[in-house]
Amino acid sequence: MAGHRIYKVSFASIYPHYVAKAERKGRTKEDVDQIIFWLTGYDRDGLEGILKDGTDLETFFTNAPAPNPSRTLIKGIICGVRVEEIEEPTMREIRYLDKLIDELARGRTMDKILRKA
Repeated sequence: MAGHRIYKVSFASIYPHYVAKAERKGRTKEDVDQIIFWLTGYDRDGLEGILKDGTDLETFFTNAPAPNPSRTLIKGIICGVRVEEIEEPTMREIRYLDKLIDELARGRTMDKILRKA
């Protein structure tokens, strides 16, 4: 299945794109990291390890220490698909992160991005 090839891409190879997208819109690497920590339960050391060891996307999400139960509140369209309708679990997790980074780049407040308000 062609769509599953993305799962073998290292998280470290896409992370700089998330950071660059945020920074182009006046947000920070720390904002991106806060989103990742909230979504997955990784902490600073865990994320740094992932970035150093070349962990692929599938493993990154499968081994997430504490996926946030509020992530199911993430709704909307990303890449032309409604996030909440994605059935394949790993792809849904990837798109959750994509959606949150998009919200960050669009200037939403962190409380709204992290589903606190």
